[in-house]
Formats: sequence, structure tokens, C-alpha cells
Amino acid sequence: MTIKAILFDKDGTLLDYEQSWMPLNRKAALMAAEGDESLAAKLLAETGYDHHLGRVLPGSMLAASSNGEIVAKWCEHLPNADYETLIIKVETIFQEDGEAAAVAVTELDVLFNRLKARGLKLGVATSDSEQGARRSLGRFNALDKLDFVAGYDSGHGLKPTAGMVNGFCAALALSPSNVMVVGDNLHDMEMGVNAEVGIKVGVLTGTSERDVLATLADHVLTSIEELESILD
Repeated sequence: MTIKAILFDKDGTLLDYEQSWMPLNRKAALMAAEGDESLAAKLLAETGYDHHLGRVLPGSMLAASSNGEIVAKWCEHLPNADYETLIIKVETIFQEDGEAAAVAVTELDVLFNRLKARGLKLGVATSDSEQGARRSLGRFNALDKLDFVAGYDSGHGLKPTAGMVNGFCAALALSPSNVMVVGDNLHDMEMGVNAEVGIKVGVLTGTSERDVLATLADHVLTSIEELESILD
């Protein structure tokens, strides 16, 4: 098996999930709840935030679902909310605030340059919007190293289907067997399984624990900083 390309998840993989996303999730939920803090807390809880543990639960909607799916779930608890209006407001928060809030797990431009020097093609497949991905990763001088960026709204379908992997492969004339998928939750690993990729790698900088990822991942790493040990 020859790995010719790596398709990364974004949040929890390239970006530290807790530091990058919880401030945005709280702000968006409070906006959706029109300032009602109790209702905002309920929205977060309904989509996977455990207030007692102070963390997003592995496999929950906040951890793995698209922005659209999360907003649709919130609307179930907001009788006066209009989905189309709310998703625009939420996306605005995620994109505008997300650019400043993003915290990379390592120097992405440096890592990407080393991977490109190996002849690897690089891509990102995220449940965030494509524009949100471009804005947050743009801060780290990383976009020009990427050959492919797809979000939930890019037309390739949602995780855990194979669509984003297939789009990556089609864009770069690759076989899925030559692709490594790297992510922090089971949706990413399931996407890899469904696309029949060569290697699936889990990382612990997101919302899932090692034993959970190990059920589907071929390797589980502390972070993408250890990725080259597999390639070597």
C-alpha cells in the first residue's frame, strides 16, 4: 500500500476543539435562545455538551455533525425559530468569530510543508462550512498548502458517507486505497471505512478517547504532530 494523499478533518484534528469551538458554540446558542441563558444551556445539552463534565461528549452532534444538523436540532426546542434565518446567523458567528478563535494544534504551515516535501497531496474534509474552514485555516498560512477543501455545504454529502473522500479522489485523480484519513471522532473513521481508504488515523486533540477511536482506526496518535512516524 502506498499513501499518496492525506485527508484531514479540521476541528479536533488541525484545530484544538475545546479552545476553538466552545466559545463559538456558547455564543451561537445564546443568540439562538435570544439571550435566555437557561435555554442556551439546554440547546448545548441537547446537542452533546455535558455541563457536569464540562465537555462535549464523544460522538455527539457538537462533536461530529454538520452546522446545519446542529441548527436543525436547536430549532426543535425553539418554537418560533426559522431554520433558514437561524442557520445564516449561526454561520456568521462561526465564520467571523471562528477566524479569530481558531487555535491550531501545531504549526500547520510547517507540518504541511514537510508533508508536501514527501510528495503528498493534502486536503481537508470538515462538517463546518467550506468558507468557515477557509477562514479559520487562513490564519495559519495553511490554505496554499491544501489541494482540496470541502465542508458540509460543498456538495459532497455529509460525514460519515464516503462523499468527501470520493470528491478528494476525483479532484486529484487518486484511488481511495492511496488515501490516509485523519480525524478525531468515529464519523471520520466511518467515512474512511465507507470510502475504503488505505489508512485511518485517529487523534486525541478533539472529543474522542483512545479506546473509542481504536475500534475503527488503524492508528491512534496523541496529535497530528506524530503523523510522520506512521509515514516513516
